[in-house]
Amino acid sequence: MKQRRVFDSDGHVFEDPAGMYKHMPPVYRAWKDSHGVFKNAQWFPGLGHLHTPTGQHPPGGFGGGRFIGETEWSAFLEATGIAGTALYPTMGLTYGLMAQVDYAIATCAAYNNWLHEAYVQRSPRFKGMALIPLQEPAAAVDELYRVVEKLGFAGAMLPTNGLKAPLGSKEYWSIFEAADKLGCALAVHGGSHINFGMDKINVFAVAHAIGHPLGMMINLGSLVFNRVFERYPRVRIAFLESGTAWLLLCLERFDGSYKNFQPLDHRGEILVLKDRKPSEYIVDLIKADRIYLGCEGDELMIVETMKLVGNRPFLYSSDFPHEVNADTCNEHIAEVYASNKLTQDDKDAILWRNAERFYRVSVPAT
Repeated sequence: MKQRRVFDSDGHVFEDPAGMYKHMPPVYRAWKDSHGVFKNAQWFPGLGHLHTPTGQHPPGGFGGGRFIGETEWSAFLEATGIAGTALYPTMGLTYGLMAQVDYAIATCAAYNNWLHEAYVQRSPRFKGMALIPLQEPAAAVDELYRVVEKLGFAGAMLPTNGLKAPLGSKEYWSIFEAADKLGCALAVHGGSHINFGMDKINVFAVAHAIGHPLGMMINLGSLVFNRVFERYPRVRIAFLESGTAWLLLCLERFDGSYKNFQPLDHRGEILVLKDRKPSEYIVDLIKADRIYLGCEGDELMIVETMKLVGNRPFLYSSDFPHEVNADTCNEHIAEVYASNKLTQDDKDAILWRNAERFYRVSVPAT
C-alpha cells in the first residue's frame, strides 16, 4: 500500500435527494411539498424495468445497502491508497431520459451544486464531472461553462441513452465547441439499457453486459463519422464502464463496412477517408490523447487491445461503490501491478499517468 500511485477515473456518488432539494428552483420544491411527495424522493428517472432486483450483488457491493457519502468515500480512498477520484452519478446516469426540458435544466444544475457542496469543495481528492442538459444544447453550453469556470469541475458526463439523437449529431456540436474552448474533459457513460432491443430479456446480467458497450459503440461511431474530433481539435472524450473489447469490434467492423458503404457527403459534414482506414484514424486519435477507455484492471482483452492501440487510452476505474468494495478494488489494482504481460510503463499509464492527461490532474504517490 505504500508509495502507490493510482487515480480512480470512474467513481460514483449516491445522490442525496434531500441535499439536491434545496438547490432545486422553488417551483419544484413547492410542487413536491404541496403534493405530499417526500423531499427524499429521487429527482431522476429510474434506471428502467431491466434493473428489477432479481439477482445477487457481490459482497459489499452498492454499499452493502448503506448510503455512501463523503465520509465513506474518503475512507475508501484511504483503504485503497487511491490518490483521488473523478465522480459520476448513480441515479443521474439516466439524465438523458428526462423529457421535460425545463426540469432537465433545473435537475442538472441542482445535482452539480449538490456535488460541489457535498464533495468537490470538501477535498481536492474529489473531481466533479457535471451533468449538462443536452435536452437544450444552449443551456448545456451555459452549464458547462458554469461548472468548469465557477465550480472547478473537470468536465461533464454525456449519456449514451435517452437523447433525441446520438452524441455526434449536429445539434450537439455547440457543446463540443465549448469543451474545445474550455479544454475540459468529456466522458460518455452508460447506465440505462432500455430501447436497445433488449427490453424483454429476462436476465439483467445479459442486458448489463451488452448495454454498456453497445451505447459506447453507437456514440463512438456517431462522434467519429460526424467529424467531431476534426472540428474541435482540443476535445478529448473518455468512454467509461464498458471494458475494452468493444473497441476491437468497432475497429474491425468500421473498416469493413466503411469500405463497402463509403458515404457521399456533398455538404462536407461527414468524415470521408481517402487514404486510410477508420481503424487507423481512430488509433491516431488515441495516440493524440483524444479518445480514452475506462478499465477496471481485470478485463480479459486489455493486453490484446493494448497491442493494437498502445497504452495511452486506458483509465483505471474503481466503479465504487457499485459492484465493488475496497477489497475487490485492491485486488484489481494488485492484478495490474502483478501482471507479467504489462510493462511498468503500461502499469503507470493505466493506473495514473493517462488520468493526469485526461482530467488535467496531478496524481501524487500515497
